[in-house]
Amino acid sequence: MDLQGENNEQRTPLSFTNRIDLSELQEGIQKIKQELSKVIVGQKGMIDMLITALLAEGHVLIEGVPGVAKTITAKLLAKTLTVHFGRIQFTPDLMPSDILGTSIFDMKKSEFEFKKGPVFTNMLLIDEINRAPAKTQAALFEVMEEGQITMDGVKYPLAPPFMVLATQNPIEQEGTYRLPEAQLDRFLFKINVDYPTLEEEVEIIAREHALKDGKKLDKINAFLSKAQIKKYQDLVNDIIVEPHLLKYIAEIIINTRNNQFLYIGASPRASIAILKASKAYAAMNGRDFVTPEDIKQVAIPVLQHRIIVTPEREMEGVTSKQIIAQIIQTIEIPR
Repeated sequence: MDLQGENNEQRTPLSFTNRIDLSELQEGIQKIKQELSKVIVGQKGMIDMLITALLAEGHVLIEGVPGVAKTITAKLLAKTLTVHFGRIQFTPDLMPSDILGTSIFDMKKSEFEFKKGPVFTNMLLIDEINRAPAKTQAALFEVMEEGQITMDGVKYPLAPPFMVLATQNPIEQEGTYRLPEAQLDRFLFKINVDYPTLEEEVEIIAREHALKDGKKLDKINAFLSKAQIKKYQDLVNDIIVEPHLLKYIAEIIINTRNNQFLYIGASPRASIAILKASKAYAAMNGRDFVTPEDIKQVAIPVLQHRIIVTPEREMEGVTSKQIIAQIIQTIEIPR
């Protein structure tokens, strides 16, 4: 028997034809990545997850120490799209009306007129979301979940697409307010941004030196329109997920609820989040069907902010990320 020939045959990649045409979507995503790479060095994981969230119509919480390109990446992503961009710096004295807007009495018309706040945009960057008190954070609940706000009994819908990118610093806790679980649950992903490697650090310094008086944002061109983004999001909804993969997602979630290291497990909203995110990740990689690898890829950013580690394990230094990874390893991958 020709074992060598058999092994070679096994290593030959399988070819397939998509039932959904994703060529335009892939081309658009590639253009976004190329534009971001003009300024951002490394951070491939963060960029992939941001684009995945955009396709899945989700919001993202970005956590990392100051100076690791959290804010600039969010601004650059918005600049690659022909959408309206807004930015709010959260502070302890920020009020809900500063975000949502307020009703002002019009003397000429003798009636109240609603003045829209900065939340009425397509891509909203919230810097240091944990700086504002719970009352202000809670003002985002409705708009993040339903894409609308209710003021004085009147509903004001936001024009799609709408995406919130929020940043927070995990180290400095003075003058901050911990995000409640209900607020965290509104975010599709929580992305942890790490320090760059030595090679990436050298590249960052070299680029800054070569830039001189130029501005980073001037290098970025816009490619995707609102209509294109909506078209790609609709394509993601049509991505195929086999029944055994739906069960795989459910098993991951159920295991978080039965895990002895977790005080609180994930809710059904987390199941839906993994489903949407895995479909978007598959589409971004040119496939019209979800694989177990897609689910594993998005599981940690979807779940790590939705579960709570028991105090005993937390004191031992065990993180939610480690527990999720362990859960994924223990569940048999469906074939």
